Amino acid sequence: MTIDEACIGCIINQSLKVANAIKADEVLTEKLVSEVTKSSKDFSFSLTPPEVATDVYEMMALIAEKQDLYDEVKAHSTQKALEFVPFLQYKIDNSKDKLLTAVKVAIAGNVIDLAAEVEFDLADEVEKIFDTHFDYDEFEKLKASLKEAQTLLIIGDNVGEHIFDYLFIQTLKELYPLLYISYMVRGNPIINDVTMKEAEEAGFDKLCNLVDSGVNTPGFTYDRANEESQKLFDSADLVITKGMGNYECLSPARRTNMAYLLKVKCSVVASSLGKNIGDIVCKMI
Repeated sequence: MTIDEACIGCIINQSLKVANAIKADEVLTEKLVSEVTKSSKDFSFSLTPPEVATDVYEMMALIAEKQDLYDEVKAHSTQKALEFVPFLQYKIDNSKDKLLTAVKVAIAGNVIDLAAEVEFDLADEVEKIFDTHFDYDEFEKLKASLKEAQTLLIIGDNVGEHIFDYLFIQTLKELYPLLYISYMVRGNPIINDVTMKEAEEAGFDKLCNLVDSGVNTPGFTYDRANEESQKLFDSADLVITKGMGNYECLSPARRTNMAYLLKVKCSVVASSLGKNIGDIVCKMI
């Protein structure tokens, strides 16, 4: 999906979020906001929101002289997410439907999004997610696809959320022991998206096949991915994408037998899905 007029204000607002995250002084804050505002006049409406955001974040990184704008925030997000692991593992272990519970765990983690129009509290989300129904509910289709699949690709989204994805993959390995699972991350730091660094620190390289997509966008942009990732995306029996960035980059879908798992956190994505901000989505293609 390509950017909407509403995306412009959202992206400009992200310059303030960056300034706060890096504890920028007044001069640097003003420069970040003014440069992003200036660049917004040239945004291409033929690009996806993550593609536009990539150029903006790379510019802000140069201005701030900081390669990973959210390194400290990402470390905090990981530690915060780890605090919920015992409770989430308990919920999965004692669930009558472990797959459904694990899918909801994966979606609960999707609230950790530093580029969203609307922010949600992680603790509140974890507390209510298990009693929340999917607003776009194609869980049974996903379950049927998992039963038939031999290879699965999960495309990750944000740091902190990846801890919840780890529990999801653990459960999938228990339920489908013959399923070959790959977990794909971003090629370099962009916003608070998960990269090889955070995935390896969490132990994904020992849990499943860990793949660097090569993309520099906060979402899987197929044409920017390395050859290995493109082949894996094309050949996997089933692809599960996490979050809005991946949805924005992969909508309309490039393939069939693909699932979107996400929390709706902006009006543009809500409109695209015909849902509301705050809804949780399990959509199959």
